[in-house]
Amino acid sequence: MYSFISGKIAEKNPAYVVIDNHGIGYLINITLNTFTSIGEQAEVKLYVHLAIREDAHVLYGFYTEEERSLFLQLITVSGVGCNTARLILSSLTVRETIDAIMYNNTKAIQNVKGIGAKTAQRIIVDLHDKVAKLNISEGEKTPVGYNTLKEETLSALMVLGFNRTSVEKVLDKLLSQMENPNVEQLIKEALRLL
Repeated sequence: MYSFISGKIAEKNPAYVVIDNHGIGYLINITLNTFTSIGEQAEVKLYVHLAIREDAHVLYGFYTEEERSLFLQLITVSGVGCNTARLILSSLTVRETIDAIMYNNTKAIQNVKGIGAKTAQRIIVDLHDKVAKLNISEGEKTPVGYNTLKEETLSALMVLGFNRTSVEKVLDKLLSQMENPNVEQLIKEALRLL
């Protein structure tokens, strides 16, 4: 529903921020990594996820799209809710979490308060293949144009009836090979490979 919220920081602590956006204060739960990244900024843009429960609508905010993507992957694992995923991303950086999953490091995940051996193993088994595409160096951000280009092409190909996973693999391959492609070129090339 929401992609990001930006505005002035009305209130901030390690657990949440309140962002004033045109007179509306959004209470957004954050990770410690996001809190650290915000630092002393007066205005901020956070990528958000809205969790709708029976008793509440809760916003979770992240300083980077990569952190939000990893959060969304974590909450797909059985037994890992939004608060547990937030705790994991507060205890480990995005890079550390991805490395722990990629290299089967259950100990690193178990070091997070409240995560047992079974849950740590489940996270690794469920997400091992999925985090490979999130394998981005900490601090290394994908240019905005790249994301928009990929998303527009992905959306167009999915409307044509192609499977999201297949399309993403083809697009990742094409984007690494082509220099400064546009959406039209990407769609043409992807259609040849799909």
